[in-house]
Amino acid sequence: MADLSTTHESTSAVSPTAIMQIKNLELRAKIVVEGFMSGLHRSPYHGFSVEFTDYRQYSIGDDLRYLDWKLYAKQDRYYIKRFEDETNLRCYLLVDMSQSMGFGSGDYSKLEYAKTMAASLAWFLNRQRDAVGLVTFGDQIVDMIPPRFRAGHLRRLMLTLENSTSGKSTDLSAPLEQIAQTVSKRGLVVLISDLLAPVESFVKNLNYLRTRGHEVVILRTLDPTEIEFEFEKASLFRDLETGREIYVDPQSAVAEYRKRFLEHETAIKEICDQIGVDFFTISTDLPMETALLELIQSRASSGRSVKRATQVRGAQ
Repeated sequence: MADLSTTHESTSAVSPTAIMQIKNLELRAKIVVEGFMSGLHRSPYHGFSVEFTDYRQYSIGDDLRYLDWKLYAKQDRYYIKRFEDETNLRCYLLVDMSQSMGFGSGDYSKLEYAKTMAASLAWFLNRQRDAVGLVTFGDQIVDMIPPRFRAGHLRRLMLTLENSTSGKSTDLSAPLEQIAQTVSKRGLVVLISDLLAPVESFVKNLNYLRTRGHEVVILRTLDPTEIEFEFEKASLFRDLETGREIYVDPQSAVAEYRKRFLEHETAIKEICDQIGVDFFTISTDLPMETALLELIQSRASSGRSVKRATQVRGAQ
């Protein structure tokens, strides 16, 4: 379990509030990834894997650190060392668009944060020449774009994310089941959701994905107030998915809320640990490049098919 507010220096990171002021999602993603890559270049880890396989010809935008100068001296052409993940990785980004994701205690919602995280991951993976796909869902699947690496594909993903809106209730079983049943090639499945649903509603299909050889990463995206329940005044709370309203005095409810929150989170972590799913809880006040850096470093340092449960928290 790692607290990024103390693990990484974040003074130079762009705050999510500043990022959200940018209306164009693709530009947001580009800025996040550029900041993330700056941190990655200072890190001993440089990707999902460091297992060298062969070479490919240099393309504009490739990381110059991987140029093979000895090969250039022999053939007078630029070649880049290619790593295993550049040729093998197929990634599905699953983004929860349910109404609960529409909550935000600040200037932006969990959904806007999740969409920006997904867009940033897509931008990064495309830069790495990996195939990336997208599934958006609420109570049912809304969009499903298969993983591709080709001209125009990234733009399609960005437009789909940018134009997506929050749906109704959360149904995690449907997208996980469809992915498990339709994806024949093993790949990486990244689920971005607040996971405000019963654990039993998604554990079966998570396990099914793992038994079929897929790697699974969960980025649990929560508002800071959902993690700490830092409300001061008695207020009327409304369930965004059911419409149910309840008057709550925070002073009397905070202990019970934190107890249930911890029980739910602990249950998720235990299941993820048992079946080998990487689990991160991300507070929406955390700079996105910090979250991405922790994700990539975690995978690079511990290898594939990791049985790991990690908590990522924003700065207080």
